[in-house]
Amino acid sequence: MRRVAYQHYIPPVNFGYVENDLYRCGQPNELNFPFMEKLGLRCIVWLAPEEPNQNVMNFVDDQDIQLHHLGVLEGGNASDPITEDMILEAFDLILDKRNHPMAIMCNIGRHRTGTVVGCLRKLQRWNLASIFEEYRRFAGPKVRILNEQFIELFDTDLVRIPVDPPTWL
Repeated sequence: MRRVAYQHYIPPVNFGYVENDLYRCGQPNELNFPFMEKLGLRCIVWLAPEEPNQNVMNFVDDQDIQLHHLGVLEGGNASDPITEDMILEAFDLILDKRNHPMAIMCNIGRHRTGTVVGCLRKLQRWNLASIFEEYRRFAGPKVRILNEQFIELFDTDLVRIPVDPPTWL
């Protein structure tokens, strides 16, 4: 009997399906690259203050994926909350269908990614209880009340909706 070698597809930490052609996760490692390759990503919105590691940068180059690093903080640190400008810049990319399939990422895919997804859910008119349940599911025991407050107070009227938005908006 011949043995067949199977390829294992392992998603990155905190991977999740957000909407059609829109995903969320933490920084992938080499074990996750075969899985990530199957997504056919065109774009990654990177929200962490530091650059992705070199293996991720090599993967992005090899796969011809556009990487948009929005998490750079001038004079801040990694635990500072995400800013309104960062959210609006992320939405300019997320709501442009030409960037899909897309992944929203930060180091662990927990706080910054969760805040962006939470604000997207608010834009989609989800109720706050459902938004916070999703945020907490990915944040685990490390929920940041400031992020939930940011989502609750986020003004969706500031978001520029494109002429031809994704069908899920």
